[in-house]
Amino acid sequence: MFAKMTLARLRSLQARLLPNGILDVVRQVLLFAAAYYGYRLVRGGIDDPQGATVAFDNARQVIHVEQTLGFFVEPSVQAWASTKPAIIDGASWMYLNCQSSVTVGALVFLYLFHNKSFYFVRNMFVVAMGIALVGYTLLPTAPPRFFPEWGFVDSVADFTGVSHDSVAVNAIFNPYAAVPSMHVCFALMIGIPLARLAKHRITRVLWGVYPLLVTFVIVATGNHFLSDAILGAFTAAISAGVATWLARARPAAWAFGDASAPAKA
Repeated sequence: MFAKMTLARLRSLQARLLPNGILDVVRQVLLFAAAYYGYRLVRGGIDDPQGATVAFDNARQVIHVEQTLGFFVEPSVQAWASTKPAIIDGASWMYLNCQSSVTVGALVFLYLFHNKSFYFVRNMFVVAMGIALVGYTLLPTAPPRFFPEWGFVDSVADFTGVSHDSVAVNAIFNPYAAVPSMHVCFALMIGIPLARLAKHRITRVLWGVYPLLVTFVIVATGNHFLSDAILGAFTAAISAGVATWLARARPAAWAFGDASAPAKA
């Protein structure tokens, strides 16, 4: 009797952790790994003095456009946040974690507890990463933190004590991947779905305002211009549109929300 109960619990746990089997988990991991490998290839294409020059020139163009349109407010936002240690340190901590801990945690949560909605979100991410790679290739852009002459500082480096220019950091992250802002794009692609799926009002509100909070974070820490955030939101919108179009081809597998057939993709 005890053995049967234990076996039943193990099967229930397996169904929860592996709703579509181990091969499906491997497939999802490989998709995201392929996207990161593409990111590394793009990084290699601009990681030279000429590429850096282009990235700085593009950033100056962004500043010029924002000044012309009257919304170059990033220096003021960071200056205000920097006078409040709790805010600037919190923003720096969140900048480090929202692309890793929060995004990965949200995707794992969707896979385990809202599996039928996971594949729609997954498709959004795949499309968005493809768009981002095109953007990073055609428009490498230096972030605001590289322009101290405008009053910008690297608040994340100040918070961690590790410079963005260090060999270890540069080996992992592309310093000129500012356009579009994938922090904002990812925040929208997990925030809106989780707000829709949340059962409690407070949770819905928190996930609903999460993209706005991330937008503040990327500006306050000197890692993105507002233009980058706008383009990140535009990337998320295009990705959602493509994912919706794909769902029409396989509604049982790729539609957002519950579907009549098991979700496999």
